[in-house]
Amino acid sequence: MSNYTKMPQTFLGFDASFEAAATVVFGAPYDSTCSFRPGTRFGPEAMRRDFLGLESYSPYLDRSIEDYAIHDAGDLELPFAQSEETLSQIEAFVSTCLAHDKQTAMLGGEHLLSLASIKAFYQKYPDLHVVHLDAHTDLREAYLGNPLSHASVMRRVWELLGDRRIHQLGIRSGEKEEFLFAKSHLSIEPFDVQSMDTVAQELQSLDVPVYI
Repeated sequence: MSNYTKMPQTFLGFDASFEAAATVVFGAPYDSTCSFRPGTRFGPEAMRRDFLGLESYSPYLDRSIEDYAIHDAGDLELPFAQSEETLSQIEAFVSTCLAHDKQTAMLGGEHLLSLASIKAFYQKYPDLHVVHLDAHTDLREAYLGNPLSHASVMRRVWELLGDRRIHQLGIRSGEKEEFLFAKSHLSIEPFDVQSMDTVAQELQSLDVPVYI
């Protein structure tokens, strides 16, 4: 648990200790495969800063975040431009949390990082399903020759989980080959998230663990 930087302020007041927490939030500041607009490495810092102005109570849900034991573990100290080592460190951190029976929430960071976290969950939950909310399919075999790319992350996840265990919602863009691949191997609801309730009911009926 020593390879992270404790932040001067916690995300949304998540100040429970690691031992007492049911959920661990951590930052993953990495964006070395971003192809359009880099800067998501600053995402965790920006989210912590901007969430200082939010209230802890949701009138919509009638719940308060203060009623939950959540630990902010700060940001992982990730090496620049070393995707394999970065993925390895994230997977190890999430695996440690899962070994202590914690759930995790990762603040990115680019899309590729989800692969590492999903791998850790898959080791503990071999019947895992993934709900993928995104504008893009991220199903390319490789992007600019790189199979470990933000544009290829869900293809790598599919190689891990297999058919019909990735549920894509809200997709609006991608190569034709990606949509054909999704139609053959995934559960995809493009263009909106109106079918979220249906997907949730389907997963509930299957009684399987779900990674969002």
